[in-house]
Amino acid sequence: MPLLTTGKGFIRALEKSGAIAVYAPLEGGYEGRYQRRLRATGYTSFSLSARGLGDLGAYLTQIHGVRPPHLGKKNIGQEGAVGPTYFVPPIATYQVENLPPKSKGLVLWILEGFILSQTEIQYLITLTQQEPKIKVVLEMGGDRYFRWEALENSLKAA
Repeated sequence: MPLLTTGKGFIRALEKSGAIAVYAPLEGGYEGRYQRRLRATGYTSFSLSARGLGDLGAYLTQIHGVRPPHLGKKNIGQEGAVGPTYFVPPIATYQVENLPPKSKGLVLWILEGFILSQTEIQYLITLTQQEPKIKVVLEMGGDRYFRWEALENSLKAA
């Protein structure tokens, strides 16, 4: 079976703008094909969901504290009533520091991007401009066919 699309237009658009909005058919499958093409051209891909990210700046580029759910078990007298705080490294910065030597960069593939506010989307655009090794693919919703546009253009349309 011949390869129907090479993904070169997708990769060129990502390299040109740094952050793109993706609209994919709801039955799925297309995302994996394009992620495979990104990896074949030398990018490292990291998938995450936009739900529950909280502060994007802290989550992606700074060491930040998280509190796991206590599940009904509380330590009375040892920690606060909210439970212990664990500090985790920043996702994007840590991944960029540990890229393979021949890698072109890191692609953050963010699912369910439609729940992000315009300010958070603008932060993702700014992040790709500040750190050229980071590229962002933000899934913004469904469509009849797989299409993409610069994230700045989708932000202006909203």
